[in-house]
Amino acid sequence: MPNSTIQQTIENYIKAYNNFDVDGMVEQIHPDVQFDNVSNNEKMLSIKGLEAFKAQALKATQLFTEREQKIRQLTITDNTAEAEIDYTAILAIDLPNGMKAGDKLELEVKSVFTIQDDKIIKLQDYS
Repeated sequence: MPNSTIQQTIENYIKAYNNFDVDGMVEQIHPDVQFDNVSNNEKMLSIKGLEAFKAQALKATQLFTEREQKIRQLTITDNTAEAEIDYTAILAIDLPNGMKAGDKLELEVKSVFTIQDDKIIKLQDYS
């Protein structure tokens, strides 16, 4: 698969994510998707399958009033891409860790995308 196709799939996904467009996100996702969210080397969330992914994506839209992922660097090898991302968001709700609605979240994250049939079949987010 050409690197340009992989890059376009990822860019389409991130654009939809930034716009709270869950249907646009799901268009880029393979039916057999595996999603993992890892924070401080601890797996916080693991999801298998498109319906579970969509349900989580819809739930996540309620957490923020604004959110943006900006790719700093994208490295593509075969059917896998590693993205270094600057992530900013404004919380819509209070969190158990003490952060409050209206607080700004700023993170440097890494996302690893595996592509199959021009769709994201595996997505691993590390923060």
